[in-house]
Amino acid sequence: MENKINRRNFIRTSSIASVGLAMGLSNVNCASNSQIKKAAILGGPKAYTGDWSKWPVIGQAEQDELLKVLNSGGWCRLGNKTAPKFESEYQKQTEAKNVLAVSSGTSALYTMLGALGIGPGDEVIIPPYTFIATYNAVVLNYALPVFADVDIESFQIDANKIESAISNNTKVIMPVHIGGSPYDVDKVHKVAEKYSVPVIEDACQAHMAEWKGKCVGNWGLGGAFSFQASKNLNSGEGGAVITNDDTFYQNCYSFHHQGQGADAASLVPGSGIRGANLRITEFQAAILLAQMTRLADQVEKRWKNAQYLTKMLKQISGIKPAELYDGVTKSAYHLYMFRYDKEKFSGMSREQFINALNAEGVPCSTGYTSMTREKYITDLAQNKHYLNVYGEKRMKEWLESLSCPQNDKLCDEEAVWFTQTMLLGTKTDMEQIVEAIRKIARYSAEISKI
Repeated sequence: MENKINRRNFIRTSSIASVGLAMGLSNVNCASNSQIKKAAILGGPKAYTGDWSKWPVIGQAEQDELLKVLNSGGWCRLGNKTAPKFESEYQKQTEAKNVLAVSSGTSALYTMLGALGIGPGDEVIIPPYTFIATYNAVVLNYALPVFADVDIESFQIDANKIESAISNNTKVIMPVHIGGSPYDVDKVHKVAEKYSVPVIEDACQAHMAEWKGKCVGNWGLGGAFSFQASKNLNSGEGGAVITNDDTFYQNCYSFHHQGQGADAASLVPGSGIRGANLRITEFQAAILLAQMTRLADQVEKRWKNAQYLTKMLKQISGIKPAELYDGVTKSAYHLYMFRYDKEKFSGMSREQFINALNAEGVPCSTGYTSMTREKYITDLAQNKHYLNVYGEKRMKEWLESLSCPQNDKLCDEEAVWFTQTMLLGTKTDMEQIVEAIRKIARYSAEISKI
């Protein structure tokens, strides 16, 4: 009964706010004192009164699957059944022709680049707004990562900036479905086809996300997924490669298995003279089998809650949820990302906004820092191996090419994140997130002076 009353009050407040916005009024004048309580950071009550979903979700299924492996004594995937069973189930969910389970999402990217024979002298195009693993997978192969700036509206790689980044040495385009939302697949792949460059999809955050009704990872030569602890499908660590190309699958299997084939004890051709041990364990696969029983329902809940939240947040001046491209039929929403405009909040800094929102019981963060300005990245220009391969002139040019102003703006000023677990709650949870932001907007002038 209390939830119904709270929602009724929220809807009434939101309706008044919408009228105010339609009349061109500011956030501050959206509702009366009786309808929006004082911001929590100023001593008012928290807007969020529930309990955020715990992660991971653990049940009897996880215990049963783990005990099966433990008691079997077959803990390595070789000659055992759990990892192949997981691959079969994940194949059904993604509708990919081939699935290869590996030790991490980074391993999935590294495996695919290794299977393609990427190495010194090659260039791989990636976005700057991504987890460091995207970059690391390229550098592990001593290839040169070339950055194409982001589309600030979507947080995704800007398809219009890829072509200018292509050179005679470009061997792969590796865009990222960041936050679990698909990049502009049609535009990116059109450029790739024009230059006959394969696309490797970094879908590590995008389990079950769809472009035009087909799961991401199926659009390029292959796709990488991560099962790291924060991911929507979780086994602590773990990853997978999906591909619809049989030859590429065999090459990936060979690379991740010390250069050996799936059905051979001897070395086989496919990945040149390189190979590694990037195999998943039976324990990881067991956890994944259990976690997968909830995945479809969790994906649907995140999707519906995110749509509801986006509809409400778009009514608040200065809050701009990340745009989805027209071809997106489902986002995984590993992250719920939006842009914050301080000018609509009395000049209140993003840090003050985040502190105020956390005080309301709504956890949030600024997300990534600007990768292309990090010392970890820029020091590559002085790496002795890269200087030997590419030369001082090329590495100086590369260093000068790192400017990504749209990415810098996102990282330095605008981006705010909610994690995927927050979208596993109720409609009331989504409403209380919005209530919290409205309170902060109303008292932004006071908060900015703290």
